[in-house]
Amino acid sequence: MATVSPASDFAPVAASAAAPAARVRDPRLDFYRGIAMFIILIAHIPNDPWAKWIPARFGFSDATEIFVFCSGMASAIAFGGAFLRKGWWMGTARVAFRIWQVYWAHICLFFFVAMSMAALDNSGLFEKSYVSSLNLQHFFNDPLPQMVGIFTLTYVPNYFDILPMYLVVLAMMPLYMALYRVSFWLMAAVSVAIWLVAQTGALALPAEPWSDRQWFFNPFGWQLLFFTGFAFMRGWLPAPPVSKALIWAAIAFLVLSAPFGSWKVFLWVQSAAPGLAEQIREIWPLTKELRGKTEFGLFRYIHFLSLAYLGWVVAGEHGHRLIATGHSVGARIWQVVLKLITKVGQQSLAVFVFSMAAARLIGVALDQTERDVASVFLANMIGFAMIIGVAYLAAWFKSQPWKSKK
Repeated sequence: MATVSPASDFAPVAASAAAPAARVRDPRLDFYRGIAMFIILIAHIPNDPWAKWIPARFGFSDATEIFVFCSGMASAIAFGGAFLRKGWWMGTARVAFRIWQVYWAHICLFFFVAMSMAALDNSGLFEKSYVSSLNLQHFFNDPLPQMVGIFTLTYVPNYFDILPMYLVVLAMMPLYMALYRVSFWLMAAVSVAIWLVAQTGALALPAEPWSDRQWFFNPFGWQLLFFTGFAFMRGWLPAPPVSKALIWAAIAFLVLSAPFGSWKVFLWVQSAAPGLAEQIREIWPLTKELRGKTEFGLFRYIHFLSLAYLGWVVAGEHGHRLIATGHSVGARIWQVVLKLITKVGQQSLAVFVFSMAAARLIGVALDQTERDVASVFLANMIGFAMIIGVAYLAAWFKSQPWKSKK
């Protein structure tokens, strides 16, 4: 991943030389975040057979880690530079504006999906209850307190938990930028300390008033990954060297940890070596806290960093291996694919919100089929086409073509 030299202070004058470098966007960032968006769509289509083959089925980390890490990197470009160019207060205002955008994206996503599920149930065309499939019957049965809960984030239904986590992590950025002004290591120590406390469950946030369920993604745990990506992109952490020892260490961890982080891989081991599988099964309870997704356990962190390191090595310096050269048919096809994936990664918020809504409706369509190979393929391809279209549409609106002088 590319690194950027940080300025020594938050004064606008001190940052003038560093600001242009901070605006350089690493192509690997958008490529891998785009990949995550496609995986997230597959993961959220109910009973999608393709979801059996996403990264989450083969290890501790999954597309959520890619999204959070890359969001941290993107935030280093979009918001870190604002702190350096304009000072702490204006940087905080820039982050607050983004929080405002994400907050309303979360609210609109919830009400659109809730309305869609209610419309399906109200139509009388389906035997199953789509409202109940998302556990939204509490909202419709007793809307007054749940309405307040939705807007205050004290009611965070399942399926709607990623953006609230992202909101809290963004809100922590001004604190960390202030700490960085004193010392990077102070900032890093505070981030690690908060993550460690989160591992105890002491910082759990309630998700609904009628149960003990907590936020599925504890932001105080996940902030460690976000600010790791942030620190790499700002240049506060050096890019790791390309080393055969590190490459093999990363591969070894991914392979050896797979049976402990994936039931799919465990069943393969059980089929091939039942005795070994029994030994692994005995260890599973001991690793529960280390692989937990809610508080972002240590094994998930190491697993993702191992995977990210390999992805960084494979992409090559400045991502040159991602760019196909030549005029062969294969090279041209890859150029088109790369362009589409990158565009999706560039518009990740719009794509994510749309995909979460579209995934439920695609699932409804699949419910009307036998989920055979053809119908599943068609459903996923339509989903891919839609999020690509949304990415281009969002980019078009952001370009504000109505202001063009031509």
